[in-house]
Amino acid sequence: MNVAVIIAGGSGHRMGQDIPKQFINVYDKPVIIYTLEGFQRHPQIDAIEVVCIDGWHDVLWAYAKQFNITKLKWVISGGETGQESIRNGVFNLKDKCSPDDIVIIHDGIRPLVDDTVLSDVIVKCSQYGNGVTSLPYNEQIFVIDDEISTTKYIPRETLRRVSTPQAYRFDLIYDGYTRAFEQEIGIYGSAYANTMMADLGHKLYFAAGSDKNIKLTTKDDLEMFKAYLKADPDKWLK
Repeated sequence: MNVAVIIAGGSGHRMGQDIPKQFINVYDKPVIIYTLEGFQRHPQIDAIEVVCIDGWHDVLWAYAKQFNITKLKWVISGGETGQESIRNGVFNLKDKCSPDDIVIIHDGIRPLVDDTVLSDVIVKCSQYGNGVTSLPYNEQIFVIDDEISTTKYIPRETLRRVSTPQAYRFDLIYDGYTRAFEQEIGIYGSAYANTMMADLGHKLYFAAGSDKNIKLTTKDDLEMFKAYLKADPDKWLK
């Protein structure tokens, strides 16, 4: 079984709106529904769990019914941090998943997940036990010496950008979150499932990525999302 765990527990203060950004309507549809539709239509996804901000569970269930998200099986509450929210989602699957089932973790505010990207993280996870969406880094990265200058850089060919979706065999990710919170490893600051697993000694395996897979953090991101939805790609381009 392949289970998608969609993380939608944040309040989205940086968007500056009155409601959580995952529930903002874009062309008469909430952002979270665009995200869920990507998993609903994918033939390899068997079930969906959403880790949702408190007070919005019933709203989410209502939207899922309205937009025919039939694979949604569980809606649970998030935690105080992103890592606590992912942990809650993983732990809720304890009696629902077998050890070799695949859990695909994805940000609820990344509504443009591509079918091929989702397929590839599942393939890589089946092969190696995990698969993380990644892309080459195309800009130059410098390390600061002080606030105004630098003499050090990191060769960009040694870097990869990693985001979501990312997939893990259930027994590995369950054990990872159990150990991480017991030992306080990889759970603070900007930590996520991928960095935590690396901190715990797991090798991560790269899967395909897409530049369209944007995270909606600011109002500018929202405008970019709307532009992608209205885009009309040229058919002649290879």
